[in-house]
Amino acid sequence: MARFDVNFFSYTLGHGVDIAVTIPSFTPCDFQPGVKPSHRAEAKFPVLYLLHGHGNDYQCWLRYTSVERLAEEQRIALVTFNSANKAYNNMPAGDNYYDFLNEELPDFITHMFPVSDRREDTYIAGLSMGGYGALAHALSSPARYRAFGAMSPGVAAREDRRRRESLNPQSVEDMFRRAIEPIHELEARIKEGAELPAGYICCGRQDFLYQRVEDFVTDAKALGADFTWHPVEGYEHEWRYWDLEIANFLRWIPRTDAYAGKPHKV
Repeated sequence: MARFDVNFFSYTLGHGVDIAVTIPSFTPCDFQPGVKPSHRAEAKFPVLYLLHGHGNDYQCWLRYTSVERLAEEQRIALVTFNSANKAYNNMPAGDNYYDFLNEELPDFITHMFPVSDRREDTYIAGLSMGGYGALAHALSSPARYRAFGAMSPGVAAREDRRRRESLNPQSVEDMFRRAIEPIHELEARIKEGAELPAGYICCGRQDFLYQRVEDFVTDAKALGADFTWHPVEGYEHEWRYWDLEIANFLRWIPRTDAYAGKPHKV
């Protein structure tokens, strides 16, 4: 993979933001006798926006898992970015991370790099807070994503709507309670008849979030959603588990791009 560490000024956030972009590239396995090497891509690459968890940063996925090697093998671009601990939502103070991920970041990536802007080639996934973010974005903006992966997502139990309307907008705790609720977004999209992204949801059975995630999947299925649910025995809230699941997710995602079914040696 060709790795780009980028800092740029975000007009949505009003400040600089750090991102890492990894693009499939020429590897030593590509050398062929008598053939001149080239960095020219066959076509634009599909892309996975990969969201970190609470307390993490944009480098954690790249440091603690094999995702770069896996993405090179699968010929898919990766984008990670710093979102602080803002849960990929818009904040009252002006850190509009929902708008940044939903609008500005894809605009920047698809114009600066050889990355497809087609919905069919665009995926989102994350762990913990990032798993929540993947659900929130995929279910509130389904026209942007072909599929999502929610790994040990920090989903909340369904709240009474009247209680939500009474929350104090000046309270930090209440601010997060006002965040996008994926189950409500799913219900709204189903009522609208929207085409939903394919979904992969997983959690270790020993994870402290396991019951909440299982309850979310039960609610989603009751609404008619047909997401893949992959609970695994013997894992807690840990990178050892997410390293396994990102490999499963990359093999699972539905693809129609020029590189689909053409694994690349590293």
